[in-house]
Amino acid sequence: MAGSAKDFAGKVEGTVGDIAADAKTQAAGRVREATGTAQNLYGQAKDAAREATDAAASYAKDAYEDSGDAFHDGSQAIAKKVQDNPLSSMLIAGGIGFALALLMTRPPRRPLRR
Repeated sequence: MAGSAKDFAGKVEGTVGDIAADAKTQAAGRVREATGTAQNLYGQAKDAAREATDAAASYAKDAYEDSGDAFHDGSQAIAKKVQDNPLSSMLIAGGIGFALALLMTRPPRRPLRR
Protein backbone atom coordinates (compact mmCIF):
# COMPACT_ATOMS: atom_id res chain seq x y z
CA MET A 1 0.00 0.00 0.00
CA ALA A 2 2.87 2.35 0.79
CA GLY A 3 4.32 1.59 -2.64
CA SER A 4 1.05 2.52 -4.35
CA ALA A 5 0.90 5.78 -2.38
CA LYS A 6 4.46 6.70 -3.37
CA ASP A 7 3.75 5.75 -6.96
CA PHE A 8 0.68 8.00 -7.05
CA ALA A 9 2.48 10.87 -5.27
CA GLY A 10 5.34 10.58 -7.74
CA LYS A 11 2.95 10.78 -10.69
CA VAL A 12 1.29 13.87 -9.21
CA GLU A 13 4.64 15.49 -8.53
CA GLY A 14 5.86 14.64 -12.03
CA THR A 15 2.70 16.12 -13.58
CA VAL A 16 3.07 19.31 -11.48
CA GLY A 17 6.68 19.53 -12.67
CA ASP A 18 5.51 19.09 -16.29
CA ILE A 19 2.93 21.85 -15.92
CA ALA A 20 5.34 24.21 -14.18
CA ALA A 21 8.17 23.22 -16.56
CA ASP A 22 10.39 22.62 -13.53
CA ALA A 23 12.97 19.93 -14.34
CA LYS A 24 13.90 19.39 -10.69
CA THR A 25 10.28 18.73 -9.68
CA GLN A 26 9.80 16.48 -12.71
CA ALA A 27 12.89 14.43 -11.82
CA ALA A 28 11.90 14.16 -8.15
CA GLY A 29 8.43 13.02 -9.20
CA ARG A 30 9.84 10.38 -11.53
CA VAL A 31 12.20 9.11 -8.81
CA ARG A 32 9.35 8.93 -6.28
CA GLU A 33 7.17 7.15 -8.86
CA ALA A 34 9.91 4.59 -9.61
CA THR A 35 10.51 4.03 -5.89
CA GLY A 36 6.80 3.50 -5.33
CA THR A 37 6.56 1.07 -8.25
CA ALA A 38 9.54 -0.93 -6.98
CA GLN A 39 8.14 -0.99 -3.46
CA ASN A 40 4.76 -2.11 -4.80
CA LEU A 41 6.34 -4.94 -6.84
CA TYR A 42 8.38 -6.03 -3.81
CA GLY A 43 5.21 -6.17 -1.72
CA GLN A 44 3.44 -8.24 -4.36
CA ALA A 45 6.35 -10.69 -4.57
CA LYS A 46 6.49 -10.96 -0.79
CA ASP A 47 2.74 -11.65 -0.63
CA ALA A 48 3.01 -14.28 -3.38
CA ALA A 49 5.87 -16.02 -1.54
CA ARG A 50 3.89 -15.99 1.71
CA GLU A 51 0.83 -17.46 -0.03
CA ALA A 52 2.94 -20.18 -1.69
CA THR A 53 4.56 -21.07 1.64
CA ASP A 54 1.19 -21.22 3.38
CA ALA A 55 -0.24 -23.43 0.61
CA ALA A 56 2.75 -25.80 0.77
CA ALA A 57 2.52 -26.05 4.56
CA SER A 58 -1.20 -26.73 4.35
CA TYR A 59 -0.66 -29.42 1.69
CA ALA A 60 2.07 -31.09 3.77
CA LYS A 61 -0.12 -31.04 6.87
CA ASP A 62 -3.04 -32.59 4.98
CA ALA A 63 -0.78 -35.27 3.46
CA TYR A 64 0.65 -36.10 6.89
CA GLU A 65 -2.79 -36.41 8.44
CA ASP A 66 -4.06 -38.54 5.55
CA SER A 67 -1.04 -40.86 5.68
CA GLY A 68 -1.86 -41.85 9.25
CA ASP A 69 -5.39 -42.80 8.20
CA ALA A 70 -4.13 -44.82 5.23
CA PHE A 71 -1.60 -46.68 7.40
CA HIS A 72 -4.27 -47.45 10.00
CA ASP A 73 -6.70 -48.69 7.34
CA GLY A 74 -4.00 -50.86 5.75
CA SER A 75 -3.03 -52.34 9.11
CA GLN A 76 -6.64 -53.22 9.82
CA ALA A 77 -7.05 -54.85 6.39
CA ILE A 78 -3.93 -57.00 6.91
CA ALA A 79 -5.05 -57.99 10.41
CA LYS A 80 -8.44 -59.04 9.01
CA LYS A 81 -6.79 -61.18 6.30
CA VAL A 82 -4.53 -62.85 8.87
CA GLN A 83 -7.52 -63.61 11.09
CA ASP A 84 -9.48 -65.03 8.15
CA ASN A 85 -6.56 -67.19 6.84
CA PRO A 86 -4.08 -67.92 9.65
CA LEU A 87 -2.44 -70.94 7.98
CA SER A 88 -1.83 -69.12 4.69
CA SER A 89 -0.45 -66.13 6.59
CA MET A 90 1.98 -68.34 8.51
CA LEU A 91 3.18 -70.04 5.31
CA ILE A 92 3.69 -66.69 3.56
CA ALA A 93 5.59 -65.25 6.55
CA GLY A 94 7.74 -68.39 6.75
CA GLY A 95 8.52 -68.20 3.03
CA ILE A 96 9.55 -64.56 3.29
CA GLY A 97 11.72 -65.34 6.33
CA PHE A 98 13.39 -68.26 4.51
CA ALA A 99 14.10 -66.11 1.44
CA LEU A 100 15.63 -63.37 3.59
CA ALA A 101 17.78 -65.90 5.43
CA LEU A 102 19.09 -67.25 2.12
CA LEU A 103 19.92 -63.75 0.90
CA MET A 104 21.71 -62.79 4.08
CA THR A 105 23.81 -65.96 4.46
CA ARG A 106 24.85 -66.26 0.84
CA PRO A 107 28.57 -65.59 0.26
CA PRO A 108 29.31 -62.40 -1.66
CA ARG A 109 29.86 -62.68 -5.39
CA ARG A 110 33.41 -62.59 -6.59
CA PRO A 111 34.24 -60.98 -9.91
CA LEU A 112 35.20 -63.33 -12.71
CA ARG A 113 38.93 -63.49 -13.41
CA ARG A 114 39.98 -63.54 -17.01
